[in-house]
Amino acid sequence: MLTSIQMKSLVIVESPAKAKTLEKFLGKDFKVLASGGHVRDLPASKLGVDVEKDFAPSYITIKGKSKIVKNLIKAAEKVAVVYLAPDPDREGEAIAWHLKYLIKSDKKIKRIEFHEITKDAVTNAIKHPRKIDMNRVDAQQTRRILDRLVGYKLSPLLWKKVRRGLSAGRVQSITVKLICERENEVRAFNPQEYWSIEALLNKGEEARFLAKYLSKEIISKEEAAKKIVDESKNNQFIVSDAQKKEQKRHSAPPFITSTLQQDAARKLGFSAQKTMSIAQQLYEGVKIEGEGAVGLITYMRTDSVRIAKEALDFVRKYIKESIGQEFLPETPHLYKSKKSAQDAHEAIRPTLVTRNPETIKTSLNPDQLKLYTLIWNRFVACQMNPAIMDRTTIDIKAGKHTYRATGSVIKFAGFMQLYLESREDKEEKEEEADRKILPELNIGDILALETIEPKQHFTEPPPRYNEASLIKELESRGIGRPSTYAPTLHTIEARGYVTRENKTFTPTELGETITKLLDEFFPEIMDYTFTAHMEDELDEILEGKITYINVLKEFYAPFEKDLKIANEKMKQIKQDIPTDEICPKCGKNLVIRVGRYGKFFACSGFPECKFTKPVIKSLNVKCTKEDCNGEILIRRTRKGKIFYSCSNYPKCTVAFWDKPIGENCPKCGKPLVEKATKNNIYIKCNNKECDFQRDKI
Repeated sequence: MLTSIQMKSLVIVESPAKAKTLEKFLGKDFKVLASGGHVRDLPASKLGVDVEKDFAPSYITIKGKSKIVKNLIKAAEKVAVVYLAPDPDREGEAIAWHLKYLIKSDKKIKRIEFHEITKDAVTNAIKHPRKIDMNRVDAQQTRRILDRLVGYKLSPLLWKKVRRGLSAGRVQSITVKLICERENEVRAFNPQEYWSIEALLNKGEEARFLAKYLSKEIISKEEAAKKIVDESKNNQFIVSDAQKKEQKRHSAPPFITSTLQQDAARKLGFSAQKTMSIAQQLYEGVKIEGEGAVGLITYMRTDSVRIAKEALDFVRKYIKESIGQEFLPETPHLYKSKKSAQDAHEAIRPTLVTRNPETIKTSLNPDQLKLYTLIWNRFVACQMNPAIMDRTTIDIKAGKHTYRATGSVIKFAGFMQLYLESREDKEEKEEEADRKILPELNIGDILALETIEPKQHFTEPPPRYNEASLIKELESRGIGRPSTYAPTLHTIEARGYVTRENKTFTPTELGETITKLLDEFFPEIMDYTFTAHMEDELDEILEGKITYINVLKEFYAPFEKDLKIANEKMKQIKQDIPTDEICPKCGKNLVIRVGRYGKFFACSGFPECKFTKPVIKSLNVKCTKEDCNGEILIRRTRKGKIFYSCSNYPKCTVAFWDKPIGENCPKCGKPLVEKATKNNIYIKCNNKECDFQRDKI
């Protein structure tokens, strides 16, 4: 009798790209088809959840998927075994469960999962099928029903009280709240003046270095700084202490979803959505010269840093043979996942470590190569010896005042030869300043003073969130899970609740308005601890510790009560503000309304008259064109992107993508603009042929 593996079998995966890769591995006895993701979901036109009957969901075939479902059912009827192989996570388990329901043949259906698309992983999965994990399915259903209850109950309330087309969600609303709170901190911030003092010293012309004044208290006034400078000048600068310590710096663990998104944002400038899209391509399979389609990385939605023993063995062998014995630790580095991690998953790593980026670069597009290189480097580096640094600290006395110089030298590069973890901008600048090399100095050495000067500074407000720091904050608070970060950030921007300027998030007036309303009437939904607790409960459902019905009941009773109060007491804020301006189309007065990107003028005769125009803010910068008396205004494209142009448009067409600062370039006379990179904000010339730039003061 033939075994199930030898019979003609059907394998159902999520994406067509993955299907093509699997067909290559499995051969002619297997047919591989793709579901295109979810095939059933709650209906879009109604709630689809019966709250009176234990929150029973009413699933329907997703619009546009009927033909795919019909073809899958027909193909399943013709084979002896159906292997359901959606992704190895909660969403994938739910897709498998829905497919099983549609195919209606329990005996021939088997669930398989693999964390990398390689021949060994796939054939091993076929040999070890399992039943559908209903705990995973229940965890996914609970999240889906929770999100549906919040979205479909809150959204109509916002339509009624603010304006139509708005939406609310558990994770998206709390994310907007984080951005609003940070903006409030920025607005409330009161900069404080302080002074630093740097002395340029030398011990011979070849041994020049900077030393900073070591102060026990903040120097808040210029007079105090100048007094220290004058007193220091009247004394010899003598080395009072010189210490050299060896320090070890250890490698970072392999990537999980959140750290990959953060590092790709800082190092490559990729959005979270772009990172996940490219990672999906690398996971599902890319055509490699001489190999065909092959999955290059393990599954990219994971919060576990676990590495399979076979992968550890391979990478240790690679380090020893290709990088050097001195870089290989005696035992493998093992990293501990956070408590809530799904440890059935592995960390994100290359499926074959010998497939280094250099050997396959001609088979990948530029973005694929960048991300694969990042993943490959971090994985190999995580199993290399630590870097060894010689850190030097020199204290110098000038009378009663002390100055300090610090520096470090790499004694052994270790993992840093291959990869260095990215940091927040401030941390990176501090680290870079600490890497300078100091001359050999001994206690009692007298140093020559070249220059000494006080510098004025002002304390800075907390930085606005960028993608990397916002994901880091959400993860640290336990809000959301690996699969939710990218779609959440995309949604809040697409809905017009936040905008991006210089790669940082700023709440719109609409975002702030909705946050205040939800904070007032739905304190639990907007509570960070409560939201994190809900995520923990989803994990407990997955572990079989609690039932999904109890979780939904615990949530819905107080939510329904809050909803009733909000419907009665929440103020109507969508009344329009009247103005004296006249509509140029019909002659009626214009009113101010709040839209997706803030306030705009609209005709009071709407819907008969649909005239609108933006409420435009000025930069208080004069137009850069000679003989033009206009000023530069902040405008938006139809897609919401900010640009800057003259108030006399269309008569004057002066416009900038980067923010003009009202000064001209000292080299060529063209306008200077503010420019942002992933690590810095600086001033540069708007003339592409001019290389002038300086730090933002």
